[in-house]
Amino acid sequence: MRLVSEKPDVRVPRLVGLMAVDAYETARVQGLSLYAPDRPDLRAAVVDHVVRQYPRPGAQVPRESVVYVWFDFGEGEGGGGIREPRVPRPPLGGLRRELAEPGEPPSYCAALSSP
Repeated sequence: MRLVSEKPDVRVPRLVGLMAVDAYETARVQGLSLYAPDRPDLRAAVVDHVVRQYPRPGAQVPRESVVYVWFDFGEGEGGGGIREPRVPRPPLGGLRRELAEPGEPPSYCAALSSP
């Protein structure tokens, strides 16, 4: 005797690149549920874009399975990526080194005006 699953398998759709609302609807049509570990308020993340998913697109899973999705960070939420230190560091001084302080004549003007 062979056990047959009551829930037929479905292929996981490609959700990467879709906005949250579209990913949610695409998964629902396939009979899948979405879960976003980084966004517990998935329904409120309407315009965020999916950047990663598990299982991968095309995988066979039972209907009513959960697909995990992760979203791109919005502005101000730390989505700037890896920042490498600049080596060597820029020289200190910047404009202060190039320009005289207000009220002080530049040194080359003092040399030209002396008799």
